[in-house]
Amino acid sequence: MKFEDYPVAASPPQGTNPCENCALRRLEAFLPVTAQQLQAIQSFRTGTRRVEADGAIVDEHRASPQLFTLYAGWAFRYKTLSDGRRQILGFLLPGDFIGLQDEFADGQTHGVEAVTDATLCAFARERLWALFQTQPRLGYDITWLAAREEKLVDDHLVTAGRRNAGERVAMLLMHLYRRAQRVGMVRDGWVEFPFNQQHIADALGLSLVHTNKTMRRLQRLGLYKLDGGWLRILEPHALETLGDYFERPLRPVPMI
Repeated sequence: MKFEDYPVAASPPQGTNPCENCALRRLEAFLPVTAQQLQAIQSFRTGTRRVEADGAIVDEHRASPQLFTLYAGWAFRYKTLSDGRRQILGFLLPGDFIGLQDEFADGQTHGVEAVTDATLCAFARERLWALFQTQPRLGYDITWLAAREEKLVDDHLVTAGRRNAGERVAMLLMHLYRRAQRVGMVRDGWVEFPFNQQHIADALGLSLVHTNKTMRRLQRLGLYKLDGGWLRILEPHALETLGDYFERPLRPVPMI
């Protein structure tokens, strides 16, 4: 399988009204917007940005004047300790809004790094309050996205704090697979999985050795398959049971 099988192009449409022709907005995963709201989003948008794999989208130690929506690719949010140890706070997929936390914090709160080549729609942070004032519905949508992000962090905290190693890996694999499935990134049962075991270890609070042993054990049990950077879930029910994964009824989510 290759990237061109993914139904959303690697770059957003260009022209005078690129938001109107955004392929992501045609996906059932996202709430529709009115023509007026779409125009407001277009006015809020300042352009696009491309970041190569392993590049910084948001520097951990420098305030960013921009907010972003990830259009294509994979990324993650992280924090590092003074000795260089890293905690991955969450993984980002197309449609995710990036950088809002810093609007309500004193300085930069985390970094964001691209795992693959990534394309983002950029927005001016300084215009955010004006958007809240003139488009209260969009303001509510942004607040909803912030609450959803908090919910994901809560789930991640439970995983890292209470699940054992096997449960953590099972939960993460199902979580990423289901989220990717919602935005059309799963094709014929396979999804691009560009993460190495260090990413998994840093996300789950495990040592690299423990992560390696756990992933190999689950793969030997026939629960999933990794092949050349692609993931296939072979026994979804077993992984869901092992990770105590509970999928709430799906609903379309806002996208800025």
